Amino acid sequence: MKATVDWKENLTFAGMPDSGFTVQMDADTSLGGSNNGVRPMEMIALGLAGCTAMDVLSILQKKRQNVTGFEVRVDAPRSHEYPKVFIRATIDYIITGKNVDEAAVLRSIGLSATKYCPAQIMLGQAFPMDLHYEIYEDEGDGNRRLIHHGSWQDLSGE
Repeated sequence: MKATVDWKENLTFAGMPDSGFTVQMDADTSLGGSNNGVRPMEMIALGLAGCTAMDVLSILQKKRQNVTGFEVRVDAPRSHEYPKVFIRATIDYIITGKNVDEAAVLRSIGLSATKYCPAQIMLGQAFPMDLHYEIYEDEGDGNRRLIHHGSWQDLSGE
């Protein structure tokens, strides 16, 4: 994989990975940026969220789960001192659907965390992650009801 960043002005860069989709990056004005783009560390958090989200949804679909809404939230606080790295992360999987099986959700999260999501597996070597889920029953007309919630834990002993 290759990626290029092309300097535009101040601390604004246009980033282009192999896929060819350009993303604008910038810094806060207090750091000399123009505040007109995504921060690089935000992109890492987004990459983590997107990587595990694609895995979990794909696995749930293969398990024929009727998912009608899906969201992944990453909360990754950073150290106060430079280099201000992520010190931990909480990943919340919010699944809405019809008769979604809790065991299928747990299996999907587990496969993403331990086998399929390179971002999660790589970053998990740098800081701890807590994985939580909420499963809502889709009652139609935009209404939903919480039916299961909990945490996934790696019990494989690895």
